[in-house]
Amino acid sequence: MNKIKVVVGGFAVAVMLGAMLPATAHARHKVDCSKVMDELNSGKKTKEVATDLHISKSSVRRCAKKAKAEGGGEMAKPAEGGAMEKPAEGGGAMASPAAPAPMASPAAH
Repeated sequence: MNKIKVVVGGFAVAVMLGAMLPATAHARHKVDCSKVMDELNSGKKTKEVATDLHISKSSVRRCAKKAKAEGGGEMAKPAEGGAMEKPAEGGGAMASPAAPAPMASPAAH
């Protein structure tokens, strides 16, 4: 009977100590994905970004995946061939798809 009292008492103390521990020890902190993407787009590797921002590598990958899904993730990784794309020959007369459309003149209205 005494052994049961000791075990129950020890369990009660353990539960009380566990309740007094800060809840932030297990809380997930927010990761600033825009800062992560800025770092990745500047050419840093996943491990470097994680170390610099004091976050896990999986958090960095999660931000990159989220940005890619939203369509705003410009990853600074080279193309499959390993080299950057060269601009088209011919003086660059074509407009970039990312360039804004020219505004119409006020006289055209």
